[in-house]
Parts: sequence; C-alpha cells; structure tokens
Amino acid sequence: MDLEKKTDIINFGCPVTVTVEVIGGKWKGVILYHLTAGAKRFNEMRRLLPSITQRMLTLQLRELELDGIVHREIYREVPPRVDYSLTPFGETLKPLIFMMRDWGRKNEGQILANRESICEQK
Repeated sequence: MDLEKKTDIINFGCPVTVTVEVIGGKWKGVILYHLTAGAKRFNEMRRLLPSITQRMLTLQLRELELDGIVHREIYREVPPRVDYSLTPFGETLKPLIFMMRDWGRKNEGQILANRESICEQK
C-alpha cells in the first residue's frame, strides 16, 4: 500500500476491510504477534521470521508504522540500534491477535486434515 499522498487513502466501506487492510497479509499478523511480547530489534525480528526477506520485513514494518500501529525508535549510538514496538494504538490489537493465536492452536489439526482430504480427492 503506497500512502505517499493523501489521495491514496481509500474509502474502506466496511469495518472488516479496515482491519484486514491494517493486519492482513502473510506477515503483519505474525510481526504483531511477536511485538505483543515487547520491543524487538530488526535483526531479532529476522531471526523470529526466518522465511521473510529483509525487504519484505522493512515494507511491512513501514506500513504498520504509517498506520500508527508500530513505533520505530532509533538510538543514536555506534552501531546504530533500531527498536520496534507497539504504539498505544497498536496495543489495542492485542486481544484480536491473541484470539487469532488461540483459534489457530485450537483448529490447526482440523485445517490440516481438511487440506489433506482435499489433496487426496484430486
């Protein structure tokens, strides 16, 4: 999502669309889940998400920062350090993220079984 101009902001039309726009995609939910435990450095996030590219992590964090969900703190030291954390606004997503975690734990087996069943039918 490119938000360089105010005119790029779309009319969502549906509250679910707003939520999905902010936390949807392959990585944002997982990034937010890890940030619920506290601030993380960029390289710490890379270790927690070994499949994500550096570019994709940067893009996802920037989008979350643009939406006011994540705060980026730059420390003026050598070498420079950057920490990412949830903003107070981002903290309001914790119940949703934890509900998603719990649903995933509860239903992972069923989802895998459903997928295997469909693959066997083909």
